[in-house]
Amino acid sequence: MTAFVYLASQSPRRLQLLDQWGVRCERLLPDEAEDAEALEAVLPGESPSAYVQRVTRLKLQASLARLQRRGLPLAPVLCADTTVALGRRILGKPQDEDEACQMLADLAGRRHRVLTAVAVGRVGHRGDEMWQALSTSWVRFEPLTTAQIRRYVASGEPMGKAGAYAIQGQAALWASHISGSYSGIMGLPAFETAQVLAAAGLPLL
Repeated sequence: MTAFVYLASQSPRRLQLLDQWGVRCERLLPDEAEDAEALEAVLPGESPSAYVQRVTRLKLQASLARLQRRGLPLAPVLCADTTVALGRRILGKPQDEDEACQMLADLAGRRHRVLTAVAVGRVGHRGDEMWQALSTSWVRFEPLTTAQIRRYVASGEPMGKAGAYAIQGQAALWASHISGSYSGIMGLPAFETAQVLAAAGLPLL
């Protein structure tokens, strides 16, 4: 039987990856009244790994409540969140082009982490159940000129992306070394996703 999940994410990359892995899914997106961005606020002193896992849990809890509120057929809900980190500094989605340029300038010539937390949950008679995993990968960018960064930002690709880049896009041309999960850097780690789905009773293979 082909697995079916609700995907609580607007990311086209996550949808594409699930399709490649043979997972049927339907989007479960926030209502207009929900303040989804407020869930991504960083707490004082919070580490990148603690941050991305906490945000993913909050997103999943909100999604399970949304599922019940809408009276949709019950099925597992999959959530994920990705962040880029330089040391303990969290690089989220840039607010504008200037911030995107600054993020990329900071990443240029350096090695950074990409952390993606993935979680699956289901509504149960005894309360909600949840399974979660964390993927940590490393990426090194070559040194970049100001002109290179500005051309990339002008393409629009960095906007809405953690760390102001998409590894599956033009930024791949700068990545001299990658260690870890390529799909995790894209936003949904294959191994960890399979693990949490299997724990929820949906083995992919």
